[in-house]
Amino acid sequence: MEEVDKILIHSLRLSGTDIPDEVQSIREFTTELIIESVVRCLRVISPSVGAGLSHILPPGMSARFRIGMSLAQACQDLGYQGEVGYQTFLYSSEPEIRRLLLFLVEKLPRDASEDADQPVGKSTTLHRAIAAAVKEQLAVPWVPPTCRTPRLQLLQSSCLLKRFQTQPLVLPRESDPFLGKVSQERKEFFDKFLPPVSAQLTRPTSLVPSLLELNTAELSAAQEWESEWKSQGLGSRMTPEEYRQWKHQRLHRRLLDQLRQVAPCAGPAPLGTTSRDLIQFLGTFGAGRDHTGALAKGSRFTHTQHLAYKQEAEPPLQVQTLPVSRTSEQELREQQATELEALEGELDRVMGQIAEIEGQMSTLGLTLTQVEGEVRQRQLEVAEQEQALRVKGQTVELLPDAENNMAKLQVVVESSAQRIIQLAAQWEKHRVPLIQEFRDLKALCDSKELESSRRLSEIRELHNRIRLAAEDAKHKDDLYKQLLVELESLPKDVSRSAYTQRILEIVSNIRKQKEEITKILSDTKELQKEINALTGKLDRTFAVTDELVFKDAKRDEAVRKAYKYLAALHENCSQLIQTIEDTGTILREIRDLEEQIESETSKKTLTNLERILSDYRALKQENATLLSHTQET
Repeated sequence: MEEVDKILIHSLRLSGTDIPDEVQSIREFTTELIIESVVRCLRVISPSVGAGLSHILPPGMSARFRIGMSLAQACQDLGYQGEVGYQTFLYSSEPEIRRLLLFLVEKLPRDASEDADQPVGKSTTLHRAIAAAVKEQLAVPWVPPTCRTPRLQLLQSSCLLKRFQTQPLVLPRESDPFLGKVSQERKEFFDKFLPPVSAQLTRPTSLVPSLLELNTAELSAAQEWESEWKSQGLGSRMTPEEYRQWKHQRLHRRLLDQLRQVAPCAGPAPLGTTSRDLIQFLGTFGAGRDHTGALAKGSRFTHTQHLAYKQEAEPPLQVQTLPVSRTSEQELREQQATELEALEGELDRVMGQIAEIEGQMSTLGLTLTQVEGEVRQRQLEVAEQEQALRVKGQTVELLPDAENNMAKLQVVVESSAQRIIQLAAQWEKHRVPLIQEFRDLKALCDSKELESSRRLSEIRELHNRIRLAAEDAKHKDDLYKQLLVELESLPKDVSRSAYTQRILEIVSNIRKQKEEITKILSDTKELQKEINALTGKLDRTFAVTDELVFKDAKRDEAVRKAYKYLAALHENCSQLIQTIEDTGTILREIRDLEEQIESETSKKTLTNLERILSDYRALKQENATLLSHTQET
């Protein structure tokens, strides 16, 4: 127990308990030291509980009882299963205090300032460093700007704060996710003409935000691609490069369809600049090659711009202006306001006409669509009627020679029927092997489909295993780094080898004791077997001897006396064996009683009784004092 007490005392000192150097075991703990140790441990384990408890034992007996009950309740709330009460702290015994302190030390977190259940890793270390820096800055009082030192200027001034502004960056890449390998021209551009990252920015302060945003975008894109590939790409049974190309082509087709729908062909109206640019843009995608007209519907900006170009083509209005020397500034302003109102009215009128024309164009477009539909329907009806007329004409031509024509038609029908039968027989000959081949191919395709599904599930399972293994490796790596940081933060004066040597010695002593106990148990079992064997042999020998002597005792008097002596000897031996067994039982009871006496002596029962009596007298005196004060008031 001495080694256990030393380790326990060292842990209590690390928790903040002021234990004197001369105290080397739990037996030497006083009541004040026990109260302080328990309160210090509670403050580290649960600050909300330990903050309301005092580690100094008060002089009054009633206050001592209250603090003892509070500590007992706090220990029970933490999950202590043993019996605990105020007597555990005020009238303590060595085994109970050792069990309680071991429980509290096991509940202590690894770091007294942090929760032990926090996740480990780089983020935790960064958070702790940020928290320490914030605490340090909060501990510094605020100082007016004129009284700040250079360090306070760095901590409390806002002159160094910069806005989080990002700018696009271009980084050299070996491959493109959609186009594959980078072309030689792009590589040459990256090698010779691409400026460094710091030279691509107009503001030096946006370097870090731009890099952070670029890194975040790449990480999010990689995560999205991985999730999409696992959910949809694996099911497509294509390689990642083929899947990227297919996705790029599908996006290209969708964009082209959308542009074709938004910009259909209209009449031969004159093109504006925006419409002309859009038609050229559509031409690059293969759309609008045969369309030379403008868009059917333009935006208000397009019409306004077209009107502006149209107005520029017309001759400008002749505005009569007076010389500056003869016209005052006020008259000039009024004339400009009048002209502005006239121009605004003209603009509103033109815009109304444009809106009216747009409505008419939409109505005419709908009417044209309806008429085109009716024309297509009429054309279909005309074609059907022409076909029916052609059939009827041929029938009318055959009517003059109806019998011969009927005979010819019958011959043609019979020959067609015979030919159909022959073709059916030939088709049946070809169909049977084709059907069999089809069934074989279908079975092979089904088996390949099952095999591909099985392999796909295996690939997904393998991906999950790889992800779990990577997460496990990352967690272990973070745990290893965290343990290294904690190892470096531990005090260097503690000799780990000494503790290790003590633990090894304790383990070796326990192993030796276990071997000795095993040896004693085996000797006891052997001795018990030997005793049982001798007892059985003795009973059998006595039974045989008793039978032989009893037969001869009927005829001989000397043999009869020998039989009596034999019975008396057997009875005396049985009594002697029983006496020896009773003696052993008594000796075991004596040893048990001695152990109980030692345990009761270690509990300091007499000392505790004397302390209880003295506390009882002090409590009676306090009650009498309080009663006298009450009567006086």
